[in-house]
Amino acid sequence: MAKTDNRYFEAVGRRKTSVARVRLFAENLPAGKAGTSSPDILVNNKPHTVYFSTASLKKIAEEALKSARIENAYRVSAKISGGGIHSQAEALRHGISRAILKINPEERKSLKQLGFLKRDPRMKERRKFGLKKARKAPQWAKR
Repeated sequence: MAKTDNRYFEAVGRRKTSVARVRLFAENLPAGKAGTSSPDILVNNKPHTVYFSTASLKKIAEEALKSARIENAYRVSAKISGGGIHSQAEALRHGISRAILKINPEERKSLKQLGFLKRDPRMKERRKFGLKKARKAPQWAKR
């Protein structure tokens, strides 16, 4: 049975072609989760520890919560689409950071210094006609 009065803060995070729709639920976590060090993050209905296979990706996903010191205060639910696994982790971090600002605007300075609020615009350059890749030209022969 679903609750209809769940209060949450929603934000969108992006990186390359990855888009993460993030919700931070302001509800009390179960008593067993209160003492754990890992935050409660669901990514596409899977725990983030399962969805992100390497330790570095898990760390990227948790960084925003840990820097704001609220890792066990909120339950995070995210829907992520597009891009690769690394850009998805960074899109999740960007979305969580934006949602934290809606909860506590005083965190802006620390999150901005760490670079979590910057939407990293670097994308793959498109291929141009007459070239093999974005900039690689076909081999040129003088004679």
